Amino acid sequence: MSSPSCTHSPATVVIYSGGMDSFTVLHRALKEGLGVHALSFDYGQRHRRELDTAKKVCETLEIPHQVVDIRAIHGLIDNSALTNDAAAMPDADYAEENLQATVVPNRNMILLSLAIAKAVNIGAGRVDYGAHGGDHVLYPDCRPAFVEAMRHAAAIANFEPIEVHAPYLAATKAEILREGLAMGLDYRDTWTCYEGRELACGRCGSCRERLAAFAENGVTDPLEYASTNDSEASDVSR
Repeated sequence: MSSPSCTHSPATVVIYSGGMDSFTVLHRALKEGLGVHALSFDYGQRHRRELDTAKKVCETLEIPHQVVDIRAIHGLIDNSALTNDAAAMPDADYAEENLQATVVPNRNMILLSLAIAKAVNIGAGRVDYGAHGGDHVLYPDCRPAFVEAMRHAAAIANFEPIEVHAPYLAATKAEILREGLAMGLDYRDTWTCYEGRELACGRCGSCRERLAAFAENGVTDPLEYASTNDSEASDVSR
């Protein structure tokens, strides 16, 4: 039995959390001239505020945006500070020994599998996600070996191959921010904090990494922080 002919459109499905990295990936794909379909996931994360941020950005850009409710799997992935409200959130720098508690089991394989399915369903040829070099030390599903394995799987799992595109796989957070700033992006339209309050906490590893990226670029983070004044932000970045 022959496989169907290729019908891919110049489109991509962007896994869009609402954070800095996926925000930049989203705009990079738009700059390429691709038809972007943003895909967000509610997996019971305590920082669900990011989904509201993602929705607002997509409405402003007038691009298709789907939020997929996969909270039914919460009991399978609740052994993480990001999915268990009762767990203590580490207030420490981004490093393996400090933030292992924030690893969500198999998260990117789950999200990529669903995004690949959507790409096949709508005839898009690519899936974009924001894995980057700064995450390699902590998250196995952001490392090059994982991305290469998913690329191979996405090429053979369906009649038509889907490209898994991770444009910042070798970049640091500061380098991603630098490219986004050069594109004129406003990072006020992103949410990074793991605590998910009205204001970013300024203490969790994700906030600390964000503040360090802004400091490295010599610019001020446009977000407001609940417990970080200017001098504290400078200390966090060092």
